[in-house]
Amino acid sequence: MSADLAPVIAAGTRWLLTAFPPAPGAYSQALAEAQARQAVTLAAALRYPTALDARLLHLLGPGGSARLDWLTGAEHESDDAGTAWRTWVDETVVSWAACLLADPALAVAAHRVADIGLAGEVTRLLRPGSREHRAAPLLRHPDLIEPVAALHRVLLQDLLANEDVALG
Repeated sequence: MSADLAPVIAAGTRWLLTAFPPAPGAYSQALAEAQARQAVTLAAALRYPTALDARLLHLLGPGGSARLDWLTGAEHESDDAGTAWRTWVDETVVSWAACLLADPALAVAAHRVADIGLAGEVTRLLRPGSREHRAAPLLRHPDLIEPVAALHRVLLQDLLANEDVALG
């Protein structure tokens, strides 16, 4: 995967963890972050599969988190220097990551379509155990994450269906 996607992956991961905080404790924080990062990385690999896609992303920008913030009721000061990372949030990538977190079967299908080398290690995403669910109860709760997942689920499903046809 292109290193050019690193800011989008970092911002998407941070946004998910801010909107759907992990259970208390350092271990839970680390497990939740691993799950969110794996989901965002896989979503970004699907959304921007080539180096040219990543370069276009940098040229045009990812769009920011405004709609996601509005949808989840997040409030922040727009002139606060601590929120500059929100400009790197890609709404579609975050929505797809939410879909993958809420539906492990969809995550398996997405991983099958994506080049395994692009997405990296995604074990915590594909085979979440009880520890992963306890560490990220909000992030893994299908009903709570649904408003974000629903934004671009159809686009993800279409992509996976078309890729399955192309691969099959």
